[in-house]
This record gives sequence, structure tokens and C-alpha cells, in this order.
Amino acid sequence: MRHEDLAHVSDIERRSYDFPWSHGVFRDCLLAGYQCIVLERDGEVAGYGILSVAAGEAHILNLCVEPGYRSHGYGERLLDEILFRARTSSVREIFLEVRPSNENALALYKKKGFHKVANRPAYYQAQDGREDAAVLAKKLTVDS
Repeated sequence: MRHEDLAHVSDIERRSYDFPWSHGVFRDCLLAGYQCIVLERDGEVAGYGILSVAAGEAHILNLCVEPGYRSHGYGERLLDEILFRARTSSVREIFLEVRPSNENALALYKKKGFHKVANRPAYYQAQDGREDAAVLAKKLTVDS
């Protein structure tokens, strides 16, 4: 991800979530040195992911696909790239939070070997108050 991508990334985020990250949050992720990944299709941003790596662990902070490109394997390609980058950073375990209502994301993470390790009560803003987050984890090896 480059600074030039931020407007398109922010636009995808706004169209994807009721409570999106701001343009400034994405900018701060770039400035902080997080691994900010963009997946392109025909020169356009099709999706993005943000990975934080520290102390032998990685955390997927955001993963999103352009609404028109969903259910075409782009989310899996992004997740594969994130997992590759985590492995090459000598990370042993990777974590993420996901809304339990996000069934498509949960199915993808399960397919890729993630499992639930905790629950964060009232973690996300929701239209009717708050929604819990499922905390998922995956042990990483050279071939997983």
C-alpha cells in the first residue's frame, strides 16, 4: 500500500462497514511501519490487509475486499499473502478479531486453520449497541 492508495482504500472501507476506519487510521498504519498490503485487479484496488508484527506474534488488524469482488477468491489471496509475510517475519502465531456475525470471514479463517481462542465482549460498535469479537489464532509453521 502506498499513500496514493489511501483514498481508494478508505472508500472501500466506508462502503464495507457501518463503522469504518478513517483515512487517518490507514495513514497512521503506513507511518507506523505496519505491513499494509493492497491486492489489485486491472490497476484498481480490489482489497487490502493490515498486518502488525511484534515479539514473535502477528495481528491482522484489517482485511477487506471491494464489495464487487467478494466471493471470487480475493479474500483468500489476501489472507495467503498476509500469512506468507507473517511466516517470513519469523512469527510463530497470528491473531485477529472478527465479528461473529461475519459468517463469510469466519468460514475463510476456519478454512485456513484459525480457531477461536477468546471472546472480547462489546468490542465492536454496532447499529443496536455493541457486538462481541471472536479472537481467532493460528500457529504458523513453514508449511501452514
